[in-house]
Amino acid sequence: MLRITIRPHWELVPERENAVDTTGLLVLLAAVQDTGSLAQAARSVGWSYRHAWGQVKQAEALFGRPLIDAGRGRGSTLTEVGLKLIWADRRIAARLSPLLESLASELEGELERTLVLEDARAVLRLDASHGFAVAALVEQLEAGGTTVELRYRNSLESVAALARGECDLAGFHVPSGELETPALARYLRWLKPAEHRLLHLAHRTQGLFVARGNPKRIRSLADLARADVRFVNRPEGSGTRVLTELLLARQGLSPQQVAGYDDTELTHAAVAAYIASGMADAGIGVQTAATRFGLHFIPLLRERYFLALPAAALGRPQLQPALALMQSPALRAAIAALAGYDARDTGRLLSLREAFELPG
Repeated sequence: MLRITIRPHWELVPERENAVDTTGLLVLLAAVQDTGSLAQAARSVGWSYRHAWGQVKQAEALFGRPLIDAGRGRGSTLTEVGLKLIWADRRIAARLSPLLESLASELEGELERTLVLEDARAVLRLDASHGFAVAALVEQLEAGGTTVELRYRNSLESVAALARGECDLAGFHVPSGELETPALARYLRWLKPAEHRLLHLAHRTQGLFVARGNPKRIRSLADLARADVRFVNRPEGSGTRVLTELLLARQGLSPQQVAGYDDTELTHAAVAAYIASGMADAGIGVQTAATRFGLHFIPLLRERYFLALPAAALGRPQLQPALALMQSPALRAAIAALAGYDARDTGRLLSLREAFELPG
């Protein structure tokens, strides 16, 4: 099978001059941040010190400001401009990577169908939001030779697509506890107890992301109403947006009281990158994203992530690898290794009535 990879790429374009490719420079700056030494950073990326120094000086001439503070005897650190470049790149990757991965997956499926490969396997169509457990599942499926056509859609879009027959599996998540019933009601428009089954993928923790060290001393959702706190939200239709609405209502807060409520980022990682780069003070997401971006995390609740599927499809060939993998120790270990995730029920096949104790 053909594999397609699409990655974000950006350039600096000075007025009336040639564009400057940032790829190598950003790798070098990230290495300086990690090692605290330009010489070590140059070695780690396979450059000579002279070449690395030249790349830095070229970029500094472009900005008119230093990118690296190379104090004698105390190593090298990034200046504010250097750090902004690093965070700009991480924000771009966090925001665009899910969309590009989804497009690449669709293109792979189109090419395979067009080429009519003799050994073409049944394609598993998965619609889900960009989550860390979903990524682990897809990675292991593809490593085992399963062709996955992945479309990143929010939870409401995913279950609606399943109801229309546009995918084989649809990801969605529901908070545990008192918010379960109102959150589930959004999905029962499309999910029917007689027609659908659920595969339990993971338990996970959602909470508040705040900057490293929590400089604004944010303690709870009530602090989102403060004038000095800027929030970054998830888009309409996402499961976390639904969760945010319910949490604010329980707190007695309206969206109008939250500065930045209408500012959105597509994924948990993009929210984390936005906050880590200083663009906002708080957001809501899964603990894994906070950990990966070095943020302070304030747990709010646990939730369950499911993959919905038609009950009549359980015997279809394209679903068998996923059903088998969901029971495997390898997938459970990968999910359990994610910060804030729990794999104790991974692979359980449930009816909606069993999962949510629905009447009837």
